[in-house]
Amino acid sequence: MNNLNFVFSIPTLIVFGCGSIEELGKRVRELGGSKAIVVTDKGIVNSGILDGIKDILRKNDIDFVIFDEVEPNPLDTTVEKGADVAIKEGCDIVIGIGGGSSMDSAKAIAMRVKNREGTLLDYVGINKVKNVPLPIVAVPTTSGTASELTIFSVLTDSRDLTKISIGSDLLTPKVAICDPILTTSMPPNVTAMTGMDALTHAIESYVTTIATPVTKTLALESIRLISDNLRRAVARGEDINARSNMLLASLLAGMAFRHTRLGIAHALAMPLGSWDIRLPHGLANALVLPYVMEFNLPGNLEGYADIAIAMGESPGDTLRETALKSIRAVKELIEDIGLPRSLKAVGVRKEDFDRIAQEAMKSGNLAVNPRVCKKEDLISILEASYEGE
Repeated sequence: MNNLNFVFSIPTLIVFGCGSIEELGKRVRELGGSKAIVVTDKGIVNSGILDGIKDILRKNDIDFVIFDEVEPNPLDTTVEKGADVAIKEGCDIVIGIGGGSSMDSAKAIAMRVKNREGTLLDYVGINKVKNVPLPIVAVPTTSGTASELTIFSVLTDSRDLTKISIGSDLLTPKVAICDPILTTSMPPNVTAMTGMDALTHAIESYVTTIATPVTKTLALESIRLISDNLRRAVARGEDINARSNMLLASLLAGMAFRHTRLGIAHALAMPLGSWDIRLPHGLANALVLPYVMEFNLPGNLEGYADIAIAMGESPGDTLRETALKSIRAVKELIEDIGLPRSLKAVGVRKEDFDRIAQEAMKSGNLAVNPRVCKKEDLISILEASYEGE
């Protein structure tokens, strides 16, 4: 008999809906915030979104300082600088606004303000954070990373430009304000890449060895929503229904994978975003995902068959035929949203495969992947991704 046991918890208060950003001041006040450091990037500044945020904070008599120096694949040195600003200005709450880079930086800044021993790099790993960070309010403007719900802050080590992560339940934002209107400023290529990040979260979460009925339900609905809405969100960025559904899909996938971890695609995406390669995270996932699925197929035929149906495919004559259709559906989606189809097309070199695979083997995600893999398996996946279709 199957003795079903699982734990499921989402400590983040989620405020979702068009216009929900108007609740920012109220939520900051509820957390006891009186002076915020707003962590963001130049893109958000140039989009005009930050002007509205400032108005809301002023209307609620909340003092603030802006830290807008976050770069893609943010460096540990950037976080250290932001923490110094927060301490100097006497900030008691952190607001992260933007994509994964801004929210991950906000989480690390909040942690670093209250954890001053050593350097930021001393906290890389799992559960090394000792003191409770400043309260964090996350405001996503992309639909993909789900950083607003997760325990991780993903950064770049300035010494060797490798991707690193700090993981702790203490890093989970207290509040996530998810306003689909804020995502309409995303250009098509960013919409496509972040959408594929969300899809990879959902697919890898669904087939992981520790998936539960709750996480599988969340992940499968995320897959369905992305399959039905990502093309429209890329083609017509002002389509608020598509934007709302994509932001919801990202949230659902985040709820799932914070409990299940991920798999090979994300293990590879970390080094593919490192060194001089530095691919955008969502693009790295999109480039390897179909070939990871091909490798993993024998480990969870039922799971990939479910994914195929969720993506609109009809059942095949056999379980394997249905499962194979999930790979075709992912490839067709990538083509329709205009992303590159191969590592070769984005300039990744074959001579990098060994160090990419070696770095990926350090990932904790491999422990829950549906099929056991070795370094040579990762290299084979990279070789298949290099040529693409």
